[in-house]
Amino acid sequence: MRIALSHLLLGLVLTFSVSAQSPDSKATDAYLITRMVEKFHVQPRPLDKTMSAAIYTRMLEALDDERIFFTQQDIAQLSVYRYTLDQEIRNRQTGFLQLVTNLYQQRLMQADTMIDAIAARPFVFSGTEKITLAEDSSYPASLTVLHNKLYKLLKLSVATKLANALLLSAGKPNPKLVDSLEPKLRKRAVVSAKRMIKRLLQSPIGIGNMIGISYCQALAECYDPHTAYFSPDEKASFESELGNKPLSYGLSLNEDEDGHAQISHLQPGGPAFQSGSLSEGDKVITVRWDGKDPIDVSDASVAELYRILSTEGANKLVLDVRKADGTVRQVSLNKQKVNTEAADADEDRVKGFLLKGSRTVGYISLPAFYEDWEDSKGVNGCANDVAKEIIKLKKEGIGGLILDLRYNGGGSMQEAVELSGLFIDAGPVGQVKSRDEKVYTLKDVIRGTIWDGPLLVLVNGNSASASEMVAGTLQDYNRALIVGSPTYGKATAQVVLPMDTTIDLSTVNTRAEASSYIKVTISKLYRINGTTAQFSGVRPDIVLPDPPDAMAHRESDEAFALPPTPIEPNKYYRALSPLPVAAEKTIATQAIGNSPFFREAGSAIKPAKEGWREYSLNLNDIVEEKKKAEKAAVAGSAQAADSAEEKNTLYTVANPAYENQRLEADKELKEINEERKKNVLYDPYLIVAYQLTLGMIKP
Repeated sequence: MRIALSHLLLGLVLTFSVSAQSPDSKATDAYLITRMVEKFHVQPRPLDKTMSAAIYTRMLEALDDERIFFTQQDIAQLSVYRYTLDQEIRNRQTGFLQLVTNLYQQRLMQADTMIDAIAARPFVFSGTEKITLAEDSSYPASLTVLHNKLYKLLKLSVATKLANALLLSAGKPNPKLVDSLEPKLRKRAVVSAKRMIKRLLQSPIGIGNMIGISYCQALAECYDPHTAYFSPDEKASFESELGNKPLSYGLSLNEDEDGHAQISHLQPGGPAFQSGSLSEGDKVITVRWDGKDPIDVSDASVAELYRILSTEGANKLVLDVRKADGTVRQVSLNKQKVNTEAADADEDRVKGFLLKGSRTVGYISLPAFYEDWEDSKGVNGCANDVAKEIIKLKKEGIGGLILDLRYNGGGSMQEAVELSGLFIDAGPVGQVKSRDEKVYTLKDVIRGTIWDGPLLVLVNGNSASASEMVAGTLQDYNRALIVGSPTYGKATAQVVLPMDTTIDLSTVNTRAEASSYIKVTISKLYRINGTTAQFSGVRPDIVLPDPPDAMAHRESDEAFALPPTPIEPNKYYRALSPLPVAAEKTIATQAIGNSPFFREAGSAIKPAKEGWREYSLNLNDIVEEKKKAEKAAVAGSAQAADSAEEKNTLYTVANPAYENQRLEADKELKEINEERKKNVLYDPYLIVAYQLTLGMIKP
């Protein structure tokens, strides 16, 4: 639930992506999306009236999900297109795009003016005034109602900050403190809200393009949750998650003593470093995109400034920074591809540790299935990185291995095939069904294994796609004990293509440059036993309770997810001997029973999803509400501390010998490593996994 207006606007702008095309071209792109889907999608939905309504709804949610810009009169005008967007798209018409752009721009400008008027007078926090925030709230009936909603949102934002200040001063009524802080906090809230509006109105490529891209994205997403429309910057951002080097200004931010953003680090060799004009501790005052008006960011938070700096389509900007001596300097920066520093690279790469107890067990964390973007025949892909890590751990005499795929949302399917092959001999590891209904077998063609000893794979509800393929394959072969909670349930494969209906999938260069792209679902994935993880996910052999705050959302909850359909099992695969699952369940039951964390996780009742809430705008009410929340948080922290203090006497955590040498040469890496070792030591899921792995090691 968002509260502050700045947060509302921040959430809004994150739905946009930007490119350097004209609004009219988006109507053409929308048409091309339908053609590309018809040609390549594994199971395309028809572009009909039902689809039109879905596009319309998703589009408006993207632009104004909090109902703070459009009025009911606006929606009445727009609703003419609710069931005709299919024709609009087929005929490459721009009527809807032009109308929504004009209305949206008008409402943004009016909201900007309203905020000025609202902020002209002090807020009074006595009385019984309230605001209701609801996910399904209706659009304001008039500009007057819209004005009142903005007024209440701004007032709530200021009141919340005032309540925090009062709590810091013993939580008692203090009129003098309120009178002194209210003008400052009101001004800060206004500047923050207007900054978010200005970011939209001052977009480097224009608001029409932003809305056009949102339109194309809404269309693509209505085919299935993983089909998407990409601008060049959006494509680069997506590829950076798969291991490609992203464009960057080469600077990091942190908070100064007042909670405002300042430069904390310059990446060696990056644009900010090369400018010679920036230093750690510099405070960014304004940001100006090429040819646009400056945006005041002098009081922006780190999160706000990061989002402004990452605006797509803005690869060139000018910063005004205040130096330590008080002088202001203007610096021009252009985004570049730069080598990721070791400390940053470690966050997204394979990481191995030794769990030293009665037996030494290797532990490898794999956060994503990244691939080799340098085209070095897989040398820099995650499968090869895991193989190298296993070899180093084997030199330390490990008796078992834990592969952690929790929170791994997937990535390269080829890397998943190769990773599965590290643990099984040559053979089938999965099946793929394309739109022509033909089933293809994914094979590990390299004989032999890197690790043939006891293997345990950790998964949870955030393990998806490639992670589910690996877990399912190793489970079907009885090669690994799968432990955790059911996985996300995504068993489809996508490819990113340039927007060109003449391309051939067998010959297309997926890394070719284009003005726009489509990530399209081209196949369904199946396990070698003929089942699919789609919707149901991979069911662990040993189920561990989820923590109370675990994400319950799965693929099956997505509105346009493709339904699962089984196929015949692969007749050539031969499973290994069954694992001692019954005996391992006995070990798990005892380990869970001895764990304060799992006792609490199993008994905790998750709070119901909050659909709406009424907030008082009386400052005393807000202070009391915060006191209650603070008291509950303290109690929760005490419970968490009790769980964290559960002594792990089973193992200690160590780095392989080779890693210790590398860490000694980098202080930052060493600090990060120590924090990770602590997490591994006290991770309740790993503590249970270690005991289960011991149960599979032969005496």
